[in-house]
Amino acid sequence: MKYVFKALVPVLLALAVTPALAEFKLGFVNGQRVVNESPQAVRAKKKIEKEFEKRDQELQKLSKQLQTMQEALEKNAVTMAEGERRNKEREFNDLNRDFQRKQREFREDLNLRQNEEMAAIFERANKIIKQIAEAEKFDLIVQEVVYFSPRIDITEKVIKALGDGAAAK
Repeated sequence: MKYVFKALVPVLLALAVTPALAEFKLGFVNGQRVVNESPQAVRAKKKIEKEFEKRDQELQKLSKQLQTMQEALEKNAVTMAEGERRNKEREFNDLNRDFQRKQREFREDLNLRQNEEMAAIFERANKIIKQIAEAEKFDLIVQEVVYFSPRIDITEKVIKALGDGAAAK
């Protein structure tokens, strides 16, 4: 009897919840698409690229300089005097350390700026999602799922609303 009761409880709960789910309105938003396709995201990426363009060019120039120095060292190491070779190697190592430090700082600064811009976009997108949810009477809108039906996908509405909001500002 105890086993029959344990087996019936989930079935009875499912039957009790089914009528409530019939009126349940569910939506899905693909956050990655919002970040990749929204007008704000496109503008933010261009802004960041422009902001970091000069530093990126400097790093590329420094990288080429290091490569040239390394090739010259390898080519001329046999014919150089010991003291000259050590000086060139020390110069190369100092420049390489400087390059790696600048490259690390560049990546850190770039990641920080990207995170700042994406946080602002997510904040704006979340406000729009709440507005859509209230206007269209959604009970639940989810963003991270394994599977969703295209029928409940409201990502395009969110991207469009972000674009409309950008024009209004």
